[in-house]
Formats: sequence, C-alpha cells, structure tokens
Amino acid sequence: MANALVSIQIIPKPSDGGDVIPFVDEAIRVIDESGVKYEVHPLETTMEGELSHLFSIIEKMNERMMEMGSKNVISQIKVLYQPTGITLETLTEKYR
Repeated sequence: MANALVSIQIIPKPSDGGDVIPFVDEAIRVIDESGVKYEVHPLETTMEGELSHLFSIIEKMNERMMEMGSKNVISQIKVLYQPTGITLETLTEKYR
C-alpha cells in the first residue's frame, strides 16, 4: 500500500515567455508514464505512492521542464506521509 500522497503544482517559466500549458501537459505526461495513481485537479495534481518514488517523479518533471526550454521552475508541493498506508480514496470517499 502507498505510504504517501503528494500534490504538486508546477510553474515553469518558458525562456521565450510563451504559453505554460504545453509545459504543464508534459509534466502530467511524466506522471502518467511513471505508472503511479494520480488525479489532475484545476490547480494541482495529486499522486499516490511511495514517498521516495513520488519525489523522484517530481525531479523528472523539473528536469523535463528544463529540457523543454524553461528558464526555471517553481514546484509547490504538499505531502501527506503515513507509513501505515494512505490512498486518494481515504481522504475523499465521504465526498463521493
């Protein structure tokens, strides 16, 4: 069972000052390719998994932003770490 939920809002700064949406789409693709369970929300994406693995995904996301031509990137991160196990549904089931 997963031991962490990590929400991330990635804010790239394209070198050409252009649209950030293609960068955000690519960041979400990095998450998708990682195989972890995730949900995209309007202002952030939440991933479920092992804490160290989720942090490695965030590192890949940031590296990919640089490869795409971002001057820098801000990653705003929220972490819920629960060694006994946690899922996305655990926190949201009463609202569904």
